[in-house]
Amino acid sequence: MLERQTPDPARESCHHSSRNAERLVQSAKSEPLTDGGIRTSQLLSEALSIDPRHHEAQVLQERLHQTFVPRWHFPMLADKARNSAYARAIEAKVKPGDVVLDIGCGAGLTAMLAARAGAKHVYTCEQQPLIAQAATQVIADNGLSDRITVIPKWSHDIVVGEDIPVRADVVISEIVDTVLLGEGALATLTHAMAALAKPNARAIPEQGTLLAQPVESRQLLDLWRPQQAEGFDLSAFHRFARVAQLTPNDFEACELRPLGPATELFAFDFTRPDINPARITAELACARAGTVHAVLVTFEMDLAPGIHVANGLHSGGHWGRTAFLLDSPELATAGDRLTVTAQHDASQLSLSVHAPLARSEDAPSAALWMSPAWNANRPVRDTGGAPLPAALARPSSAAAGIESQGRSYH
Repeated sequence: MLERQTPDPARESCHHSSRNAERLVQSAKSEPLTDGGIRTSQLLSEALSIDPRHHEAQVLQERLHQTFVPRWHFPMLADKARNSAYARAIEAKVKPGDVVLDIGCGAGLTAMLAARAGAKHVYTCEQQPLIAQAATQVIADNGLSDRITVIPKWSHDIVVGEDIPVRADVVISEIVDTVLLGEGALATLTHAMAALAKPNARAIPEQGTLLAQPVESRQLLDLWRPQQAEGFDLSAFHRFARVAQLTPNDFEACELRPLGPATELFAFDFTRPDINPARITAELACARAGTVHAVLVTFEMDLAPGIHVANGLHSGGHWGRTAFLLDSPELATAGDRLTVTAQHDASQLSLSVHAPLARSEDAPSAALWMSPAWNANRPVRDTGGAPLPAALARPSSAAAGIESQGRSYH
């Protein structure tokens, strides 16, 4: 005789919860992302609060976060040297009673540093709604909601008198990539300093410089242009790899060896920025023998007097590096010169290498670049590795064959 089964309330409740979670996930999948992912994120969070092990909800939430919250935010926030430099610069430049505009809120760190430094009020803008929402919570968690306002807008859309009550005394930003330009810093700061800041407003950072130097690294070539795999020739594929974007881990593994000093390409004044394009042709000196595999382009930024950040050969931190690969490696001896042409617009940098190398014996003045007169006003950049000749320094613009006139600030 069959016994009558008694319903299990716990099992019924679990089944009902699973159905509810599934409905929320399906709604999230059909939700448009025109709001920057806010509603989709809410639906997925609700689904996971009901069923924390819902596979599709977990996958979709992670995909959403990776799409709208760039992964570099996290190593940046963990970069102690960068954080300390910004904290010291903000402490030095923000005065009690200042109104501060912070462009690119992120997690809210620089805005909170400005509030801690004594700002009357900080207005920090963030165009990505999910990030702006999270930053608002971070600021609230740290008890600073009354002194920091998160504006969920692109800085170009901010209106004085509506979004911020008055023009700012200080403009803070950290909107640079590995070559300073890629996040639109020039256009953003040109607008901000003209339309959102007071005349003679202070800026952090104050200026930035792009530098180039010849480097040797067989590992770099093996990583970005492997000659063969399993006995097959892959060289026809190499044309797709002209610019190597190196993560910090890639950079460590490639062990780039400098063959010459860092030569200045462009300098940018962030207190008076503009978006004019520029072009320069310069000679990169080789101070020692080796094989030139690439030209490494790095930056230095002055946040405040005496406070700097950089992503050079011997700089730590979260920033990646950019290397422009030569079409064919060039054997170099001390005294040889590598000619490059670099160009930039408001957001992009290009660099081409002129081949072959100019040999030291090819020109009557080949040794001139090593003389004290040549280098009178150009201090040597610390490139590490074997010592450079004492007199070696960055070539002056006239001697290096620079096309633009004078020192280029943008």
